[in-house]
Amino acid sequence: MQFVVLATDKAGCLELRERTRPEHRIHLRTGPAHAVKVVLAGPTFEASGVYMNGTMLVVEAESIEAVARFVAVDPYSIAGLFERVDIRPWSCGLGRIESSVPDPMTAQR
Repeated sequence: MQFVVLATDKAGCLELRERTRPEHRIHLRTGPAHAVKVVLAGPTFEASGVYMNGTMLVVEAESIEAVARFVAVDPYSIAGLFERVDIRPWSCGLGRIESSVPDPMTAQR
């Protein structure tokens, strides 16, 4: 089953994020060490797109509890970076959207 993880950083914690980021990235890549496979991962940004302010993951796992355990031992969580973490079951409805393929909902008929 797939899940999306949306984590929002506490205000004023950019330095903590940057300092902890290498360990966080190692955690995401150690697939066999845990029951969660990371499919997509990346930071979110504040409105200007300049400063990171959170994390978004798409993961595969047997249960939402497995994802919660995975997030709880993430170096970002251990360091106290996150203000809020939402974990939701997710299903890919479109796949990768190529810019050269028109959206059938907006294409002229």
